[in-house]
Amino acid sequence: MNSDKNPILIVVAFFSIYVIWGSTYLLNKIAVTELPPFMLAAIRFIIASLLIFLIAKIIGLKLGISKIQLKNTAIAGFLFLTFGNGVVVWALKYVDSGFAALLVSAQPLVVLLLMRFLEGKRIQLMSFIGVFLGIIGIFLLVSQKGFIANEGMTIGMIMIFVCMLSWGYGSLFVTTANLPSNFFVNTGYQMLTGGVMLLLTSVAFGESWSNPLHWSQPVQFSMLALIIFGSIVAFTSFNYLLKTVSPEKVATSTYVNPIIAMLLGWYFLNEEITIQSIIAACILLSGVYFINTKKKLVMFARFRKIKKEA
Repeated sequence: MNSDKNPILIVVAFFSIYVIWGSTYLLNKIAVTELPPFMLAAIRFIIASLLIFLIAKIIGLKLGISKIQLKNTAIAGFLFLTFGNGVVVWALKYVDSGFAALLVSAQPLVVLLLMRFLEGKRIQLMSFIGVFLGIIGIFLLVSQKGFIANEGMTIGMIMIFVCMLSWGYGSLFVTTANLPSNFFVNTGYQMLTGGVMLLLTSVAFGESWSNPLHWSQPVQFSMLALIIFGSIVAFTSFNYLLKTVSPEKVATSTYVNPIIAMLLGWYFLNEEITIQSIIAACILLSGVYFINTKKKLVMFARFRKIKKEA
């Protein structure tokens, strides 16, 4: 972890991944109604990376990196963006933006389990409670008959879960990988490599590309906001936090993201918010809290103390 922590930067970075990323579900949902998903994501990240490099050059940052750093940024770019983001955008063709955000809110559960199986980290009692609540919340969310009956909904949900594994592994990978020391430059290379792989994916799937001047105004605005705020600002904040605080804390963005996404989807796209979804969200986010809290159960702590004294 980075010992030189700037509290103000940390607060601003958390605001970015909490609120801005919460709005990207709506923006992607609007854009994917007209644009092919992998084309959409490729344009977003390639343009964002070029803007990042331009800004970095203007402010005097060095863009040169080693071969191993280029390899690692490409791996991170694939895990986070090519697969992790590109497939989620594809899934938004079939899944409501708020619903997708609620599914992704289980990300801390995925990170916790990956840390247990890949790094051997012990799961504490509070985290076990969180996992239990998380599973119940996910079950309540995905078992709604009205949602499952929609065409493509099931495959969309499955692919989002797979994307969560990709994001979870990526979050662990970048904490130890040899990456460019500057977070801005690091973000640029991840977006460039991830964007190029998305472009190749778009070509491989035979997606039809179109002139941005022919897009509707809402789609043009959504793409602009995704590039500037969702990509440059929020993703740079994400990379900064992964090197500054623990992966579990970064994953707490899922407390706020689904709430922002659900409200925006309801207000702008008339997406339905059911009572069962609200209950599922409360249980699921409670599970996320238990996974990330450092506090111990009072009764459990007292039991251990009595046991030691005995």
